Amino acid sequence: MTDGSENSSATGGVAVVIVAAGRGARAGQANGPKQYQNIGGRAVIAHTLEMFLAHPRTGRIVVAIHADDRELFQHAAGGLVNENQARRVITVIGGPTRQESVRLGLLALKDHAPDQVLIHDAVRPFVDADLIDRTIAAIGENEGALPALPVADTLKRESASGAVAETVSRSGLHAAQTPQGFPYRPILAAHDRAHQLGRLDFTDDAAIAEWAHIPVQLVPGSPDNVKLTWARDIAMAHERLSSERQHFPDIRTGNGYDVHAFEPGDHVTLCGVAIPHDKKLSGHSDADVGLHALTDALLATCGDGDIGTHFPPSDPQWKGAASRIFVEHAAKVVRGRGGRIANADITLICEAPRVGPHRQAMTSALSQMLGISADRISIKATTNEKLGFVGREEGIAAIATASVVFPGEVPE
Repeated sequence: MTDGSENSSATGGVAVVIVAAGRGARAGQANGPKQYQNIGGRAVIAHTLEMFLAHPRTGRIVVAIHADDRELFQHAAGGLVNENQARRVITVIGGPTRQESVRLGLLALKDHAPDQVLIHDAVRPFVDADLIDRTIAAIGENEGALPALPVADTLKRESASGAVAETVSRSGLHAAQTPQGFPYRPILAAHDRAHQLGRLDFTDDAAIAEWAHIPVQLVPGSPDNVKLTWARDIAMAHERLSSERQHFPDIRTGNGYDVHAFEPGDHVTLCGVAIPHDKKLSGHSDADVGLHALTDALLATCGDGDIGTHFPPSDPQWKGAASRIFVEHAAKVVRGRGGRIANADITLICEAPRVGPHRQAMTSALSQMLGISADRISIKATTNEKLGFVGREEGIAAIATASVVFPGEVPE
């Protein structure tokens, strides 16, 4: 993107002036000027600029911005303007009024000498290719084009006291939209003349054209091509785009694996349940392989290390600790990132003891630890077919998988 000072040999064609220097007080300033507020994941102006960049008939694009908005515009447009398009987009600092911003935008095109120019409000992000085509097609050598919609509402004129003074016939009345299209040199001359005469009261470019005796042809506008004026308009635009776009929810899956050897004892603790056995599992805590694997799986969904990161075995405070402490901590970490645990699946790999009789108690214990319903928990057991250390009954292994839904979407 250039600042308007760079010349180019490219001339003719259809140029565009996008007016984006306003402050938009009616839409509120809490989130910045309305042209930079977020709708559907991007700034309003990004949606507008994208449509004109993509249109096959448009060439140079001048964006008139406020002096305070350079960084806002760079951030909004940065992902749209690739290296090949960068020379097409020119930014200029706009004036105190829309009219003056348009004039400055037109002046920035003087060296490029386009044949025609489209002038568009940045806060009309729903302009479409068909409307641009209709407007361009209606521009004559000395004639402008104005997209407009017939007025549908009954119009009332207000009296000085605030009462209805009269009903105004809507016959022949139209609501003007943008982009408004003109032959470049006549509309620039009209703006220059109005500026020299101190006429700063025109509300759109068709009004200046009318004043300068440039005929303006009406073309069908689009009911979708709304101007975002109020905060409610922006909220509705965001809702519309959010419902239209394809969503990629941020669902993450984590895996965990753990193994512990047997040592002399009278029970093993698996998934929070003590099961009588002629051996116990050796470990710094209660050596619950199922819960250790699940702890790692949960932490993996938000990239927050593993069980050893949060509970180092060298720390004496965890000697003999109940492993539910680890699971509950991992669940808290996940929820602290906004995550919702969708399900947990644990497979215990052992020759003995039998897990089946204790599955319901294990599920109930995990439901309490995770704060999810029992139907979102799966606990399975399998043997190792007498193979390896598990087959020789030297220890127990566990594999766990956790699925967590985080707010937002998977980034592109």
